[in-house]
Amino acid sequence: MTTATAPTRSASFDPRKLLRAREAGVFAALVLLFVLGVVLSPSFVQPGNLLSVGQQVAQIGIMAVGATFVIINGEIDLSVGSIYALSAITTGMAIAAGTPWPLAIGIGVVVGAVAGLLNGLAVVLLGVPSFIVTLGSLSIFRGAALLISDGAPISLSSEQPGVAEFTLIGQGRLFGVVPMQLIIFAAIAAIGIILLSRSRLGFNTYAVGGNQESARLVGIHVKRVKLTAFVLSGVTAGIAGVLGLSFLSYVQGVTGTGLELTVISAVIIGGAALFGGSGTMWGTIIGVVFIGLLQNILNINGISSFWQTVVTGLVIVAAVAADTWQRKRKTRA
Repeated sequence: MTTATAPTRSASFDPRKLLRAREAGVFAALVLLFVLGVVLSPSFVQPGNLLSVGQQVAQIGIMAVGATFVIINGEIDLSVGSIYALSAITTGMAIAAGTPWPLAIGIGVVVGAVAGLLNGLAVVLLGVPSFIVTLGSLSIFRGAALLISDGAPISLSSEQPGVAEFTLIGQGRLFGVVPMQLIIFAAIAAIGIILLSRSRLGFNTYAVGGNQESARLVGIHVKRVKLTAFVLSGVTAGIAGVLGLSFLSYVQGVTGTGLELTVISAVIIGGAALFGGSGTMWGTIIGVVFIGLLQNILNINGISSFWQTVVTGLVIVAAVAADTWQRKRKTRA
């Protein structure tokens, strides 16, 4: 009987495995980038700056956790930036209307989950490629965010009930040192690592991404696995949107524009194959940190934001080119 493709990489952390894995290249690049940052600016290595980087990448990292499941499935989600905005706006409107902040957070996360579910249903039931589905839903969810807010920004005041407690989630620091956003990212990343490396969902995700037909023949419910991945992507985008609102106390319909590209970039740079079947959550984390450090180094050295966009784009192209080269080399071997 034909067997499903097993996970190509274990996502459990082992330094020796990491050196032999697809992520070895980007991990080495991360180390070199860190050394470069130290050489270019002594202030780069200060604990305050590094914690600030952790806070800055937390939202991208949370979204990348969900996106990893989608990409390993061989799919893509271009709508996460719009889901981010839609969840943030619904949360902000709920709090402004007097809804208790824990319930408002729940509403925002549920909105993200429903958006992800709609994406997944369109892909698995209609058979439309995920690129097309999420390209369309990117505009749909963004339009919905603008419609329900009437295009006006939502700003939370500390005088409103519950706002002070709500903003602690995004602005607070554990023991006055470690950003709460970084702690939340670490917790969600840990859950992602366990799900991807230690659960049946993780095994099925690799199997479906490696060969859908083989996965189907051994009894894996391919549509359910894909649907779950899109829901996870929506949930993590919703959580990130809530955190973004908590951090800034402000949101508008265009918030989060372009985030989807940064999120996908982090996953691909981290070693996940663009066509599915391989990748790890540890690799994604490395990719997120790489992007965060790169942007921080450019900022510290006064590099224009326009050049930052160019450099990030070049890194993405290099990562995809490296992945393509590795695949061709394995095929020839």
